Amino acid sequence: MARLSNHIEEYIIGLLEEANGSIDIQRNVLADYFGCAPSQINYVLSTRFTPYRGYYVESRRGGGGYIRIVRVSIEEMGDPLSLFQEEVGSSITKNGADGILKALMEQQVITERERELLSVALSDRALSLVIEERNQLRAEILQNLLLGILSRGGA
Repeated sequence: MARLSNHIEEYIIGLLEEANGSIDIQRNVLADYFGCAPSQINYVLSTRFTPYRGYYVESRRGGGGYIRIVRVSIEEMGDPLSLFQEEVGSSITKNGADGILKALMEQQVITERERELLSVALSDRALSLVIEERNQLRAEILQNLLLGILSRGGA
């Protein structure tokens, strides 16, 4: 299923690039194209096209309904620090932290090298002395990193 989700994500990103960052698509048409249930499309949209990754998704249901996906830059997000901190919350898994770091890299807030270093610093191995509250500690560290990164000039 992850493989199909990756293909759907790549396809939508390709459509966004061709359309200069904004598309209207129909969930059923996309589901038919990939031979999957519309719920699979919903899953991809809700997990891969989120505000903290630089996307706004608007859904209109009913006859002729559509999904509008708009790619926005971090400057257009309003308050990106609050958005990212809300996504982190009080606990975050390694995969969740990596997703946020990837989004920051895609938005060119951090470099690939910085993403790799931060990912290692937030890894289970780096936090191996803390087992019970590892995800809470990871969230606390990531919250502080975000504050430092997004508060500096430029973002």
